[in-house]
Parts: sequence; structure tokens; C-alpha cells
Amino acid sequence: MKLQCPIPKILLPVDGSNHAKRAVQFAGRLGASMGKSLSGITLLHILTGGYMSRHMANIDFRTKIIEESDLFKRLKQEHINRDIMPFLDEGEKVLKNSGIDTKIEKVVVDGDAANEVIRTAEEGDFAAVIMARRGLSELKGLFLGSVTSKVVHAATRQTIYIVGNKISKDKACPIPKILIPVDGSSFSMKGVEHVTCLTAPFKESLDRITLLRVINMALYMARLKGGKDPEGEANQILNDAKAVFLNAGFSENLIETKVSIGNPAEEILKEADQGKYNLIVMGRKGRTALKDLMIGGVSSTVLQRCQNQTVAIVSSK
Repeated sequence: MKLQCPIPKILLPVDGSNHAKRAVQFAGRLGASMGKSLSGITLLHILTGGYMSRHMANIDFRTKIIEESDLFKRLKQEHINRDIMPFLDEGEKVLKNSGIDTKIEKVVVDGDAANEVIRTAEEGDFAAVIMARRGLSELKGLFLGSVTSKVVHAATRQTIYIVGNKISKDKACPIPKILIPVDGSSFSMKGVEHVTCLTAPFKESLDRITLLRVINMALYMARLKGGKDPEGEANQILNDAKAVFLNAGFSENLIETKVSIGNPAEEILKEADQGKYNLIVMGRKGRTALKDLMIGGVSSTVLQRCQNQTVAIVSSK
């Protein structure tokens, strides 16, 4: 396979919270490790209207009706200059100090938080969105179940990184331990290909890449009765995924394969905790014939409950 950067342009929504700052740190370390293959990062802040509505409530519109438009613009610009630009400038500084030497843009837009992230990602042709797991915003936070969840579900052309509560401090390798659950579907193989291309520039610094195949206990007996060998199938799936890395020049000693039997989400979460991984990479769809990532599905459950690790949902395009 031809190795090329899978996320040449990164969109980084920020709100000034400590969670968002951690996402900036992660993006800086990941971007720096990618070197020249990264073409740009955009820091995005969204004005949701909460701040302006609170401050405009005290304005007497009966006497200011003629000046309303100019007044609103002035208050908005004052808010941006005083409250927003400082943490956008700080984010830019963190990125540069991490070693980012590509173009960094700072953008402020109005609107619904999730819709604006999705729109900006689409119109700007971004390949990845890196978001905080939880942040303080004018809508009480970017948290799974609202803004983040909507972005994960709707931005199918982008790979979405949800940054966990713990990130690696290793400047040489921002994601030394990576877990990739695979199920034999083309979508899980996209996760394998994504990691192969992403980590190729710093593969010598990686500690471990684990390929995990979970055999769903609910389907195990049905497969046996149908004349299938679930464990044999699992090993073939793992060997096919491992071959992608080996063909790309990764050391065989770096790639670990594991088979477990049980509830897929629970087994992934258990392995994530026991292995102390930095990144979990999952395909957007699996072999379940679901139209897309759905609340209650494996990927969604892992996203909701995996607090410390960063989780990436790979683009289906």
C-alpha cells in the first residue's frame, strides 16, 4: 500500500477549558511527529450566543433600535478580543512549541456548536477533527451525548479523535501504545490502514500495536453449528491485519495479536485498561450491517466509557 498522511489537515475546536488545552497538546505532539506531511491546523472557536444574549438583555432596544446592528457587532468584537483571542493565541503557542511548523489558523464563527464543527470540517476539507472529551463552553460543555456525539455521528468523511484524560508526555512518540479492534470488515481494516500511514514516520519509536479480535459470545455457538471455526476465523482476520503493517515495513516484534471471547465492547474496554493504551482506533462500521455508528453500538459504548485513552473513529470514506 502507498503510505501517505491520513490527516494532512486537522480541525481543532477549542473553548479555553483544561480539557480543550489537553486536546491542543495532543494535536501538537501528534502533528509534530508527522513532520512535513501535515499541511495545516485550524483552531476553531464557536460563539453559540449564550454570552451575547446575557449581555444584550440589559440593553434598552426601544432607544437603541437604530444602533442595534452596530452595537451588537461592537460587543461581539470586544468579547472576541478580550475573552477568546487570548486562549486561541495560547493554543497557537502550544502548537508551535510542540514543533508544529506548518500553517496555523485561528477561526471564530457563530452558530450551533456541533453544526459549525461539521460544516467547517466539510467546507475546509479537513481530514481529521480532534476534540476534547469534555470542555466548558457557552452550552455547558462539549461532552459525549451532545456536541461531541453529534460530530462523531455526522462527520463521516473525517476521522474523529476524542482526546482522553491522559495523554503521553513522550515528545518522540505521542501514541506509543495503540489498540486496534478488528472484525474482518472493510471498515475495521480502514482503522488498520489509518494507523499504518499515521505512524509510519515514527514507527521506530512505537512501543506496541495490538490487534484485537473479539469473538462475540452470543454468536459463538451459532458459528460452530453452522460448521464454522470462530477461532480459526479470528486468527485469519488478525493475520490479514498484521500483514498490512508488515508489508509497510513495520517490525513483526512490534505487532501483537490477541483473541478474546465475550461482549465486544466489554472486552475492548478491559483490554484498554489492562494494556494502558494511549490510543484506541475503531472503524466507523462493523460486520453488524448497521448503517452507521449508533448509540448502544460497540464504538459508541467504548467512546462513552473509555475516559483515559484517546479514541479515534476512522473515516468511512
